[in-house]
Amino acid sequence: MNPTDTPRRPDGRAADALRRLRIETGVLKFAEGSALIELGDTRVLAAASVENRVPPFRKESGEGWLTAEYSMLPRATHTRNAREVSQGRPSGRTAEIQRLIGRSLRAAVDLSAMPERTLTLDCDVLQADGGTRTAAVTGAYVAAVLALGRLLLTREIPAWPIRDQVAAVSVGVVRGVPLLDLEYVEDQVAEVDMNVVATPAGSLIEIQGTGEKRSFRREEMDALVDLAFKGIRELAEVQNAALAATLAEVQDVLSRGDRRRPAPPKSEKDLWGRP
Repeated sequence: MNPTDTPRRPDGRAADALRRLRIETGVLKFAEGSALIELGDTRVLAAASVENRVPPFRKESGEGWLTAEYSMLPRATHTRNAREVSQGRPSGRTAEIQRLIGRSLRAAVDLSAMPERTLTLDCDVLQADGGTRTAAVTGAYVAAVLALGRLLLTREIPAWPIRDQVAAVSVGVVRGVPLLDLEYVEDQVAEVDMNVVATPAGSLIEIQGTGEKRSFRREEMDALVDLAFKGIRELAEVQNAALAATLAEVQDVLSRGDRRRPAPPKSEKDLWGRP
């Protein structure tokens, strides 16, 4: 069945349409990069922080590191969830999503271009209505570009680290119909559920696909991936619009071939002044 021929969805959009999408940048005063992504009623705040150090396993490697953390506010959902800090450790779901975000962004960033620095992406779900992990990846990319752009423009890193643009979206089969960007009520009844992380140029980074209520055929998977790529291209356009000013400044620096030596990283112990 052609997605455009399917019945209307809860919010009235076509089967191959994204929810209403908005990305706002610079929403946090102190973070090196920040973005608030709103996808329908799902809202995720992504913050990028730069530290002038790397984990022990990366020391003397000549490369930096990128990692991510993910959390959900207690009333991001229909009923209150206890903060995971009260349980002493993150849940299995949270740990898995954190790893997904980190893997996705590391696939896009050349860590050798940010030596001896760690970029941490904090993704906090303010409101959840389906697709929080994919929204987090999409928003984290924007926050990361803002932070790395700041480092390049201040000559703190020697080269532009971004290798690929990355976005993510959910797709699924609901009542036999492939749908793009599932909201919560659709996700709850999906027969097949899939999260796709990819570049807008058509390269896959990760696919998480599950037969929730039945097995699914190879041709169904291919149709869902094609649908996801359509959504990712549209997400990428909004990412680029949000990043237009930063990307223009970066391109200006790169086109001038400014080869001035980057400033050495400041010692962490000197950042807070005298005790």
